[in-house]
Amino acid sequence: MLSTNQPLGIDQCNCNAMRRASRQITRLYDAHLEPAGLRITQFLILAALAEAKSATVNMLAERLDVERTAMGKMVGTLERDGFITMKPSPTDGRFRVIELTREGIALHDRASPLWKAAQQEFAKLNGTTRVATLRKELDALAVEDGLEHPDL
Repeated sequence: MLSTNQPLGIDQCNCNAMRRASRQITRLYDAHLEPAGLRITQFLILAALAEAKSATVNMLAERLDVERTAMGKMVGTLERDGFITMKPSPTDGRFRVIELTREGIALHDRASPLWKAAQQEFAKLNGTTRVATLRKELDALAVEDGLEHPDL
C-alpha cells in the first residue's frame, strides 16, 4: 500500500514538486477569495482587465500563461455571470474585445482585499524575504519552449 510519506523516485521530479506547490498555493488563494465567490484564476482575469481596461481572449491567455481554449471557457463563465462583456473589436471584427462590466468592477473591488490577505498570509507563512527570493528565482527559471528531441 502506498503511504503519503513513502519516498518515491517521482519525489525527485522538478515538475511534480512545482505542481504540488502550485496546487497548495492555489488552495490558499482560493480559500481567501471564496467569500467573493471567485477562484484565483477568475480573480486574475478580473485584475488583468481592471489594469488593461480591455483585452482579447488571446491577450489574456498570453498574459496569464493559460491555454487559449481554457481561457475561452473561463471568460465564458464570467460573461454568463455578468462580470465581463465581449464585443467585436472596432478595428478587426475577427477578434472579440473583453471588458469588465459595472458588476465585474464591483466584484474585483470586493475581491482585491481578499487577494491582498492571501498575499500577506503567504508572506507570513514563508517570510517576506523568502517569498521575494522565490518570485525572483521563479521569474529567472529557464524552460525551453518548443522542445526539440534530437535523439529521437
